[in-house]
This record gives sequence, C-alpha cells and structure tokens, in this order.
Amino acid sequence: MFKLGLTGSIGMGKSSTAAMFRAVGIPVHDADEVVHALYRGRAAPLIEATFAGTVIDGTVDRARLSKVLFEESRLRALERIVHPLVREARDSFLIANAHAPIVLLDIPLLFETGGEREADAVALATAPESVQRERVLARPGMTEEKFQAILAKQMPDSEKRRRAHFLIETGFGFAHAERRVRAVLRAIAGRSGRTE
Repeated sequence: MFKLGLTGSIGMGKSSTAAMFRAVGIPVHDADEVVHALYRGRAAPLIEATFAGTVIDGTVDRARLSKVLFEESRLRALERIVHPLVREARDSFLIANAHAPIVLLDIPLLFETGGEREADAVALATAPESVQRERVLARPGMTEEKFQAILAKQMPDSEKRRRAHFLIETGFGFAHAERRVRAVLRAIAGRSGRTE
C-alpha cells in the first residue's frame, strides 16, 4: 500500500482535490471529517471535561471552543485529546483498506504536525496567492483579520511547495487539476514495488 499525504493551506482547493482522488476510486481518509465526527461523539465529553461550557447538546460548539484556545498551552491540551483519536481512526482506515494499492491521507496541517512521516509521499494542493485570497474572503463570515490569523497558524505555501513531492495546481480550473491528479497517480503506480 502506498500512502499519499494530501495537504494545502486554506483556500487552496485541498477538499476539491481529495474529491478528485475519491472519484477515481482512491480510498480517502479525511482528517477534518474525522475531527467533526469526534466533536459530535467520543471527543465531546473529554473536551467538555477540560474546556467546560464548550459542548452543547453533546456536540462541541466550535465557536465557543475557539474562544478558549487563546493560549498555546490550551491548544496543546486540545491536541492531546483529539490527536490520539484521529490517529486511531486513521489506523482503522488503513486496516480496512489494506487491499488498496494507494490510499490518500487528507491532512490539512500535515507538515505543521509532522504528518508527512506517516506518508510515502506528499501532494500539495496549491494556487496563486490572489486566487487563495479571493476564495477565502468569499466565504460567509470571513474577514481579512480572520484570514490573516488562519494563515499565521499555517506553514507558508512556498515552504510546503519546497517539501512536497507533487504539486497539484488548482488555480487553473478543475480540468487542469484533474490532469495533475491523474499524473500523480501514474507516477506513483510507476514506482517499482511501492504500490504492492
């Protein structure tokens, strides 16, 4: 099994790129999706025990949670709760898809969390800064201040480009990105012994 990590900063088209891999039959482990499920389930009581008042009707209220994560130590406390559960879900996904020659690990903060060590190679969804800005600021409730705060927590795209094995440019339309996805899969399939 070849484990391909997929990452990309906010507004770079990572989710759309993951959907392209899924559309051609590649099993996808979506770390964000797992976190959302955990916030509605197993992680909720653990988070409420540490951050009282952040869970409503059994579900973590992300807005309330973000208000209490103003200190680095509090963010680390949240990560100590959530990251082991996400790893457990990823391991279950890998076992369930052990027959697949290639799987995709969709991890937004892959480089920031050292997740590249879990992958055989990394693909980066990327786009020009102007495209990223336009996409993000078009989102409901997004402001320039929020956008800058999110960027401050993410590794710069230029550094991610340097570290990634494959670049999937998403700023030139879906057809272009789909061609890049197919090229990445061909490259992986051509690596001797890596897809067995």
